[in-house]
Amino acid sequence: MNESASQAWISSEFYSEFWSWWIIVPTVLGIVACFVLIWWMTTKSKPGEKVETMGHVWDENLEEYNNPLPLWWLNLFYITLVFSIIYLVLYPGLGSFAGVLNWTQIKKYEEEQRVAQERYGPIFESYASKEIEELVKDPEAVAIGQRLYINYCSTCHGSDAGGARGFPNLRDADWLYGGTPEAIKTSILQGRNGMMPPMGAAIGGEEGIEQVTAYVLSLSGRDADPALAEAGKAKFAVCAGCHGAEGKGNEALGAPNLTNNIWLYGASPGAIKHSIREGRNGVMPAHEGFLGHDKSHILAAYIYSLSATK
Repeated sequence: MNESASQAWISSEFYSEFWSWWIIVPTVLGIVACFVLIWWMTTKSKPGEKVETMGHVWDENLEEYNNPLPLWWLNLFYITLVFSIIYLVLYPGLGSFAGVLNWTQIKKYEEEQRVAQERYGPIFESYASKEIEELVKDPEAVAIGQRLYINYCSTCHGSDAGGARGFPNLRDADWLYGGTPEAIKTSILQGRNGMMPPMGAAIGGEEGIEQVTAYVLSLSGRDADPALAEAGKAKFAVCAGCHGAEGKGNEALGAPNLTNNIWLYGASPGAIKHSIREGRNGVMPAHEGFLGHDKSHILAAYIYSLSATK
C-alpha cells in the first residue's frame, strides 16, 4: 500500500468529520480533566497544621492520615500527561489528524524493508545465481531456506513440512504440480489454485458415489466391494479427464495420483465420498510480490532438499 492509498484508506474510515471530532474532543477533554483532577485532589498542608485523618482506625490506635502525595510521585502524573500531549501532537491519534511528523505505519514498514534489503539483499542475490540442485548441497543455503520456510510456509504445511489436512506434505516424493526445482519455484512464485468440481450428479448421485469410491479405493490396493468397484470403474471415465484413465493424476492440472494411497483430504471412505460429492478447493497464494525471486529461489532449494533424496 503506497502513501496515497494509505491516505485514501484513512479518508474512507473517517468519511465524516463528525467521527474525527468524536475521537478528538473526548481525548482532549479527558487529558484536561486528568490535570484538573490531580490538581484538585492534591492537598497542601501548612507548617504546623494538624494533618487530618481519613477516619479509619485499626488495632485501636492505627489511623490513616490524609497526607499529600510525595512531590516526585505527583510529578510523574504530570509528566505522563505532558508526554501524552506531545505524542498526540507528533503522531496520529486524534481522529484524522496525522501528526506534525506525518508518521504512518506504512512509511515505517517501507523503511524497515529498505534497511533489510540493503543488509540482506546481497546475500539472497548471491545465492540466486546458483542452480537449485547446487544449493541443496550447501548447508548454509539450506539453513537460510529453512528459516524462510518456518516464517512463511509452516503455518499451512507444518513446521516439519509434513503437511496437514488439505495442505500437501512436502517431505515425500508425491507432488501435485511436479517436484522438479522449476515446478516448486513456480508454485512459490505464482501460487496454485486446485479445484475439483462436485461430481455427484455427473456420476449418478449417491449410488454412483458409492461405486466410484469403491473403485478409487481399489486403485490404491485397499479393500473394496468388488461389485461396486467394477461398476465404479465405468463411471470413473468422468473423472479420467483430470486424473487419467489409470488414476495416476495429472501434474499439469494438479490432479492427485489416486493409486499411491497418499491422500490430501483424508483416506477414509467418508472423506473420499465427500470429495466426490462436494468437490474440493485448494489455494496456495502467490509469493512473488512478497518474497521476490531471490528469496523464493533459496526457499525452493530448501523444499526441494526435503524430497530430493526420496
